[in-house]
This record gives sequence, structure tokens and C-alpha cells, in this order.
Amino acid sequence: MKKNKIIIGLSFLLLFTAIVPYYFSARPALANGEPLYVNAEILYLREGPGLSYPILDTLKEGTEIMSIEKQGDWHHVQVGQQEGWVAAWLVKTANGQSDSSIEKTVISQVNALNVRVAPSLSASVLTKISSGTESKFLKQEQDWIQIQFGEMTGWVFAEYVTVKEAKTEVPAAPSDNGQQDQSNEPLQQIDPNTFTVNVNAVNIRKKPDLTAKKLGLATEGQQFKVVSRDHNWVEIEYEKGKKGWIYSFYGTFTKQLKQNPSSEKEDTKNFVTIIYNGTNLRESPSTSSNVVVIADAGHTYPIVESEGDWFKVAVNDRQTAYVANWVVSENNSQGTTAKKNNTSEAAERKKGTLKGLTIVLDAGHGGNDRGTTGVRGTDEKDINILTAELLRSKLQAAGANVVMTRESDVFVDLRKRVAVSHQAGADAFISIHYDANEDSSVSGFTTYYTNGYQKKLAEYVHDGLASKVNLKDRGPRFGNYLVLRENRQNAILLELGYLSNASEERAITTDYYREQATLGIYQGLLNYFDDQLD
Repeated sequence: MKKNKIIIGLSFLLLFTAIVPYYFSARPALANGEPLYVNAEILYLREGPGLSYPILDTLKEGTEIMSIEKQGDWHHVQVGQQEGWVAAWLVKTANGQSDSSIEKTVISQVNALNVRVAPSLSASVLTKISSGTESKFLKQEQDWIQIQFGEMTGWVFAEYVTVKEAKTEVPAAPSDNGQQDQSNEPLQQIDPNTFTVNVNAVNIRKKPDLTAKKLGLATEGQQFKVVSRDHNWVEIEYEKGKKGWIYSFYGTFTKQLKQNPSSEKEDTKNFVTIIYNGTNLRESPSTSSNVVVIADAGHTYPIVESEGDWFKVAVNDRQTAYVANWVVSENNSQGTTAKKNNTSEAAERKKGTLKGLTIVLDAGHGGNDRGTTGVRGTDEKDINILTAELLRSKLQAAGANVVMTRESDVFVDLRKRVAVSHQAGADAFISIHYDANEDSSVSGFTTYYTNGYQKKLAEYVHDGLASKVNLKDRGPRFGNYLVLRENRQNAILLELGYLSNASEERAITTDYYREQATLGIYQGLLNYFDDQLD
């Protein structure tokens, strides 16, 4: 009996020593970094360091998180047993310090970006800003960022902008030892003594604050002696003995580019503005060539020449590099957007891009036409435009020219939507909808086509969707819809899930679902157009 007890005891001990190490080793190790706290009403924990990454969890204000590392404006953090990424400007340290105290700029990634009066797609549009335009970061609420643009304060959708710390220095090319070569003097040097106004008009203020008293008005082309600088503000002498402050985004400190005596065209030399953080400038016009410089949004480079889908730019006075034309905005020295030569659009498209293609995105319904309304109160028209705008950013990043049939909460007649497709000469027309049925148990996503020449596009896009979303696959089907039937272009209509199904409505109205669905549509379009190059 005693022997049996000993055997049982030894067996239990062996089992315990086998299980316990496994249990503890299976748990993720705690981060050894700095504890941080959520400094916003809601903060999304994402899969990667960027607003386009899927959302893993939603964190409430005050939640403690542990920083593992920091990459640019993003913290890699651990929350309980979960790891992910959070925006650095929405967290603070234990002593209350926040990255929000650092001046930040917001740079538009797209043309005609809507600046709205409130953080909502149904809010009125104050103005539109072009690709590469910089504005001041004020704050963020979920997927919206409040900006200061000129004398105007408004909201932009975070998916279409790059947020970065405000800096004035131009990055130097890395030397052979991998360090930045400080001896390479850039063509565009910061001139601490002269500030030139680049906008139509800007207020001169008594203090470096947008609410400070106005002392006067400076107009485009005026140059002023610089007295001092304070973050994004420059103190100038605007009259003899009189000083005031101007927001530095409205002008430049750069000297004129070095003149070539044999060239009369230097005065109108074009330049490009980087619109994405971490953009690669390469040795040759190919995504497989070596990287010369990694540039952040807002940096500008003079154009040496254009080669197909690439710009050859001057990194400094001794080195050139290539940058893809779909990750920059092109401007001339007078501050206006330069028109692209039509011959460049005819350049041969390469696999993995949508360069040279025109895609019309049709966000269904709008205005007094709400579409269907979900069991939980979701209006179809609202999530249609959210999905279309998210898809637009992906297609534009791949080089496509994207045309929207509506960009706000307005009613657009069905035949006008078709007319937009014809006028744009669309290579693809994608109508985006969410479905409903009297039977609340019906679920799934469907892709519709009407004309035979639209079937192949429907199949490719549907396959792309099926690879990214977990809803019931209802397949590509024939559908007699006016926007397809009357459309001479290659057109399809997507029903991305049923709002009449309560559980499905809960799933398809999330940021995560829209991200996955638009990734699927994007991949389907890439596959379809790549197949045409075989």
C-alpha cells in the first residue's frame, strides 16, 4: 500500500513538472518597456503600425498598456495577454506626458480630400485639399482627425492622410557605412534669414497662436526677414521695427535652386512632395532596386526627369534617385499642381499595380435615399460611402485614377451614375451596397453582373472577397440592375452582407470588416487586371 502511494506521488510530481513549465512558457512574456495609458475616449489596438491595419480590440481611456518598442508614430504594446500597435499621439506616460505635446502635421494622400465641419460623413464639407497638402494636427477621434488648414478648422478621414512630427530638415542620403552623410548639401537649403509666403494670403499675428490678435496680412510672394522661430511658427519683421508671427506651413525657408546659366527653365522647375511616411527612393526605376533614401511625408525633391511611372529626382547636389509617381504629388515652383503629360499614362502597366486604369466607385444610395435600414438602425447609405472611401485609398495607392459617383451624403440619380462611368471611360465600375431580406435568417455576400462581358470581373472580385471575409459565400450571380444593365463599361454590383440579419449587421458594420472587404475587392481587381497582362 505504501509502495502504491509512493508510485502515485511520483507520478503526480512528474505530471506536475511536465505541465507547469509548458503552461508558463506558453504565456507571452511581459514587455520590459515603459507603461503607457490610453489618452483618448477610445483607442484602437491594431495588428500593425498604421491606420490601415485591422483592429484587434478597442481600449478605453485610462487603460494601462506596456510599450515594447516604438516605430515612428506607433507603439508596439502589450495589453494583458494580447499584443498590437497603438497611435503614439493617443497615449501618455505615467507622469502625464503625451506625444500630443509634439507638433504634428497632417499630409493628404489623395486629391480632393474633404474637410468636414464634424467627424462624420454626413457633415457638411468646408473645403477640399489636394494631395501633398500639409495642415496642422489638432486631435483625433476614432477614425477622424481634426486639422487646422489656413484659418479653417475641420475634420478629415484618417485613412486618407499621413500624420508625422513637424520637421523642416530634408533627409540626406545614406553614406557607404549606412550613416547619413551630413556633408551632402541639399539643393533646397533652409535659409534662416528669409521667409517667403506661398499662399494667397495669411494673417500676421501678435503671438505664435492661431487665436492671437491679427496685426496685418501677408500675400503670396512676399519675403520677410526672420527674427526667430517657435515650433511651427516664424517671427518676422513685416514693417521696419514691427514684428509678428506667421504659421510656417504657409511659406518656405528654402533658397532658390542653384541656377544653370545655360538653362532658362530652372525658374519653373517641378518638384514632387512625398505623401506617405517611409517612402523608398531607389537607385533605378524599379521596386526591386536598392533604396537610396527613405523619406517621410512632406519632403520635397526637384524632378530631374520622368521615366514612365517613375520620377528621377535630385536627393542632393551630388546624387539622384527614383520615386514611383503614385506615392507623390507633383508641383511646380510656383506651388501649383503640374499637369501630367498624357504620354506617361500610355506607359506599359506592370503587374501588381493599377497605374493608368480608371475605376469608378459607386457608393449606393445617399441623401433622401437611405437604402435599407438594419435591425440595429444602420443606414445603408452611410456604410456604403465609408466602404467606398476606404477602397478608394487602396486603389489610389496602387496607382489607379479613382472617380466617385458621390463623395458626400447626397442623392445621385441612377442614370447619372452610369453617365459618370461613361464619361470617365471606366475600366471598372464597382457599385457598393449592403443587402436586406424579409427573412432575417438570410446572410452572406453576393457579386452581381448583368452583361456577359461583366462576368469575368465579377468572378475575380468575388474570389478576392471570399479570401478575406468570413460570411456565407453566395457566389457571383446575374442581376438586372440599371447601373449594370445600362452600363457600356465593365461593371459589377456588390452586396457585402445582410443588414436585415441582426448578427450579420453587428459584424459587417465594424471597421475590421470594412478593412477586410476592401482588401478583398482590391486584391480581386489586381488579379483581374494582372491576368490581362499574361
